[in-house]
Amino acid sequence: QVQLVESGGGAVQAGGSLRLSCAASGRISDMYAMAWFRQAPGQERDFVAAIPLNYGAPKYANSVKDRFTISKDNTKNTVYLQMNSLKPDDTAVYFCGGTAYTGSWSASFRYPYWGQGTQVTVSS
Repeated sequence: QVQLVESGGGAVQAGGSLRLSCAASGRISDMYAMAWFRQAPGQERDFVAAIPLNYGAPKYANSVKDRFTISKDNTKNTVYLQMNSLKPDDTAVYFCGGTAYTGSWSASFRYPYWGQGTQVTVSS
């Protein structure tokens, strides 16, 4: 089993920045990639960014490209999401996910492992 714990959410004004962290523990070798998704009230869980844990390039949703950066620290088993130039539309609960799938990472159903989520609120 894999356990994922997110941290770093909060409330900021538009144009501000936040950094989210996702610490993984357990059978980390079961995962090929980790990702961030977000879910606003009444909406589906949407893909934000993903990164392979060994080698390969990260991938981003078009809505966050050039504003968000996903990165990893394998020595700490932690994945980060640096969010800059935040907009009110970025307001959501952000979830960290882990998958063994090596294909497209944008589908939430590919992720058997999830954290509890962290709230990000951006005010105008």
